[in-house]
Amino acid sequence: MKRYRQFLPVIISDFEIKTWPHPVHNHNHYELIYIKKGTGSHHLNKEIISYQQGNLFLLGPEDEHYFDITESTRFVFLKFTDFYLHGEEKIKDQWVQEMEYLIKNRETRLSGFQLSTTDQYLIDLIYEVIIGLKPDIQTNERLIWLQIMAIATILRRNLPEITSSVARSRAMENVFAYIHEHIYTPDKLKAGVMAKHFHTTADYIGPYFKRNAGLTLREYIGNYRKVLIRKRMASGHYSLKQIASEFGLTDESHVSKLLKTAD
Repeated sequence: MKRYRQFLPVIISDFEIKTWPHPVHNHNHYELIYIKKGTGSHHLNKEIISYQQGNLFLLGPEDEHYFDITESTRFVFLKFTDFYLHGEEKIKDQWVQEMEYLIKNRETRLSGFQLSTTDQYLIDLIYEVIIGLKPDIQTNERLIWLQIMAIATILRRNLPEITSSVARSRAMENVFAYIHEHIYTPDKLKAGVMAKHFHTTADYIGPYFKRNAGLTLREYIGNYRKVLIRKRMASGHYSLKQIASEFGLTDESHVSKLLKTAD
């Protein structure tokens, strides 16, 4: 597996190509990839995702990927390291949390983001700004950071669990983020463990979740896990044994039993 290493805090790449020149690879940095024009397929962690103009992908350091281009594609890559994300002079706190929330949500990297028409327009404008900042990255570093935070804010409000109910509180967003981060570790999704993490009680967190989400904590975790498992199975790249291991399940029969239960 080829691994690309980036030593500069941030790099902007804007180019159009007809054939993808790189083998499957990962990186030591994060990437926000914007499809300015073109069509094709994004092979990401053994999943195949069709892309078109306006699509946006967020990749973490260990994500493996390459592109299969159908129509000449203009890519805009915004690459940044942990140092850039957590640098001492950045506007951190809430804004860093916006990006960390997205990075922790593993499944967003497998599906990209479905943006509203308004937000698609805003993203396009922001990337025009980023392209304009490219000639002098060092001077414009703080401005580039602000664009990343603007993108993070827009992406976060387009996550399915957020768009389904815009009235959900930030506390609920944190609960969803925790579930998504630990969906592969069942022991961390027990009510008692979650309650301790959020400094409350097991008797409170269940009713709180149902009141705000419209279904029980157990139902949401089960439904979300089944969606992910079905995606694995549909790809044809995973055996039941591999899926059971990935999700911390007992064995293949446990996977089959989960899939037979009603959503």
